[in-house]
Amino acid sequence: MLDHLSFTAPEPKTIAGAKGDWELVIGLEVHAQVASKAKLFSGASTEFGAEPNSNVAFVDCAMPGMLPVVNEFCVAQAVRTGLGLKAAINLVSAFDRKNYFYPDLPQGYQISQLYHPIVGEGEVIVDMAPGIARRVRIERIHIEQDAGKSIHDMDPNMSFVDLNRTGVALMEIVSRPDIRGPEEAAAYVGKLRQIMRYLGTCDGNMQNGNLRADVNVSVCPPGAYEKYIETGDFSHLGTRCEIKNMNSMRFIQQAIDFEARRQIAIIEDGGTVVQETRLYDPDRGETRSMRSKEEAHDYRYFPDPDLLPLEIEQAWVDDIAASMPELPDEKKARFVREMGLSEYDAGVLTADVENANFFEIVAKGRDGKQVANWVINELFGRLNKEGLVIETSPISAAQLGGVIDLIAKGDISGKIAKDLFEILWTEGGDPAEIVEARGMKQVTDLGAIEKVVDEIIAANPAQVEKARQNPKLAGWFVGQVLKATGGKANPAAVNELVAKKLA
Repeated sequence: MLDHLSFTAPEPKTIAGAKGDWELVIGLEVHAQVASKAKLFSGASTEFGAEPNSNVAFVDCAMPGMLPVVNEFCVAQAVRTGLGLKAAINLVSAFDRKNYFYPDLPQGYQISQLYHPIVGEGEVIVDMAPGIARRVRIERIHIEQDAGKSIHDMDPNMSFVDLNRTGVALMEIVSRPDIRGPEEAAAYVGKLRQIMRYLGTCDGNMQNGNLRADVNVSVCPPGAYEKYIETGDFSHLGTRCEIKNMNSMRFIQQAIDFEARRQIAIIEDGGTVVQETRLYDPDRGETRSMRSKEEAHDYRYFPDPDLLPLEIEQAWVDDIAASMPELPDEKKARFVREMGLSEYDAGVLTADVENANFFEIVAKGRDGKQVANWVINELFGRLNKEGLVIETSPISAAQLGGVIDLIAKGDISGKIAKDLFEILWTEGGDPAEIVEARGMKQVTDLGAIEKVVDEIIAANPAQVEKARQNPKLAGWFVGQVLKATGGKANPAAVNELVAKKLA
């Protein structure tokens, strides 16, 4: 399926203002909220936008004696995600306590997986250009509970805590430091989001915080990354800084660009980059120090005594694998192979699972290229213009299919079809009934069309002479005939008759 792709290493980056060439090395820890109606260790709702502290069970707010119970569905969602990333599924995993204090973490620790994650090594193929891709290795996926939310802007003297998110299941997807630039980092997050939306394991809503990333950035001289690949020695990659809680593709790119420049400037001035955690300020377009970077021992990890090791059976994993949907790369390849679509058009149509599903409904039993043209150019173009998505489209798949059927039967021309599209968008209705009721049917009667052609030619002798000397000018007559018939004359018939009469 990937034979048509070329996996190439990026060239060293030239940073404006830098004295030399530098390579960017980036690793991401993506936190994806599991698509589940209940939390990881309680039955409390995960509904977004509920009243503060209304979706909280006793175990979420650390009431004494309350014990966590693993949500099997959340585990299945993590396994499904791992399978979608071609990763190894660990049949035995375990939960650990990650200890730190913060007001919105009632227990004083987070239940996570450090030593024995549920998912092992996998990979993501990131499309960078037609036929060009990068392979990003996945180190692990572990499941953990989310913290709550501190609110600082409701009172000048006090902060408030909302525990609705506390205990919500997260999948932390940790990549190897294989990403080599800002655009590639954003494309990687976008590809992860696409895959998980196809799988139904995360809705990918970055605005609501359901998908966010911690970005680790370091810079090194050209050739150092290859030494890391050969030896596995991270010291070749330079000192990394982590930028926390990025929830925008654009901000991820901006933050990486600024952080790379900052680190290069420090090194070229003879300084040393300090390993630390930083935040990105989008208003200033810069990162700023948050705290020194913690290591695993700072969190005093130890196995959670309230949760037994998680043991799953291979047969259960196999059942999940058997129910996997067609993934975006597979669907894109099928659209190219079976429907004759271009790589670009297939990529546009499969970028989002809802768009792909809509296209497939319309394309069933119809010409795939024609349907792709209408979906991409007319429907997607109008949706983008109106700020809508496919789920809120005023035109259904059945209606758009009806328009294309009328074109195929010769009942309407392409121009009439666009007029019909506008009526459907604003008024709705059945395409065939609208065409019949409003007299929009294409004129296919050759006798009637020939009469109009004869009238136009007779009224324009000078133009006829010019057209006979220069056949390209015959298009003027075609336009006049279509205008005289209100665009209802069959364009092919008009072209044929005009050419015959002028000859």
